[in-house]
Amino acid sequence: MEAVLTRPANKLLPPLGFLLAAGGLLLLGWVAYSALNPEPAPYHYQLVEENRADWFGKLGIEAWPNLKIEKYEMRVDGIDQPVAIAHLARRADAAPVMIDWENRSEEPVASLDVRFAELAVVAKAIEKYTAKDALVLGWWDTSRQIRLLTGRETAFDAHLGEPFVSPLPWRARNGSIDRYEREFWGAPPNAEEQQSFERFADALSGDVATGVATLHGLVGGREAYIAVHVSDLYKLGLMRPDRLGVASRVFPSKGDMHARIGFVQRWMRDNNYTAYGLQELSEDQVRAYFLTDARSGNTLLAQMLPLTTSRRTELTALQLVYQHGNYWVYRLPTVNAPR
Repeated sequence: MEAVLTRPANKLLPPLGFLLAAGGLLLLGWVAYSALNPEPAPYHYQLVEENRADWFGKLGIEAWPNLKIEKYEMRVDGIDQPVAIAHLARRADAAPVMIDWENRSEEPVASLDVRFAELAVVAKAIEKYTAKDALVLGWWDTSRQIRLLTGRETAFDAHLGEPFVSPLPWRARNGSIDRYEREFWGAPPNAEEQQSFERFADALSGDVATGVATLHGLVGGREAYIAVHVSDLYKLGLMRPDRLGVASRVFPSKGDMHARIGFVQRWMRDNNYTAYGLQELSEDQVRAYFLTDARSGNTLLAQMLPLTTSRRTELTALQLVYQHGNYWVYRLPTVNAPR
């Protein structure tokens, strides 16, 4: 009689299958829990002082006595000292506007350094020398600051929050960071303003002719001025890395000026960068912004700023009307708006 071969029964299979199924359910449960209960933002803003503008004498904001000023520290768990100091200003119950930001580490966090002393001079010049019905364009944070101080109409007035300068270890929490930032700053942008800002970023990251044409399309034939800051390079590079390659590094600023410049130039050559611009952070430090390739130097923003390869004398499509510190203000000649 032919024997029938059969597979011996494996008594471990049913329990093992149960464990795998249970493990799958636990994993799904953890994913659902993580989605509903994400890790919080890795920092928080801590209010340390608030008062009228004249109380903040060192800030130099006495010319705007109606503003309410709030001083915040950016705090990170496990670090004793604040990683950044911010001064915010607001009128009555309006959403706050950041007017001064000081990073306390070599790497920028959340935002790039802004000094109110420079901003105040630029705002007064815009108020004095531009028509009251002129439109002012600038990075969204610069636009909000100018609107707050001058009352001039700006293309952007909401806290757009782009780009948030996030250190590498924080990037896994970008969702929590975005929610925290929206909650803190309030006044979220509408879709139209968001789209307009994307077009503005496209203009600055395009070549000169294309970028200026895009700016004309944004202003619709109005008299307009564009205010740019050297740190806009870094922000634009984060938003449009395929068009503008940017790196940055903090250098000590004490000692002989020629020696400092020589050190920055050596760093540029050693890393095969093509150009740089400088932003003074304090008496002791300066931040250098480097272009990482030659093509980036042909962008509109690179040509508007005092980089080592910029050709602003050839930038005839825009008219330089004012410069102070790290700010450069251009007039956009009026033409018929493209259809």
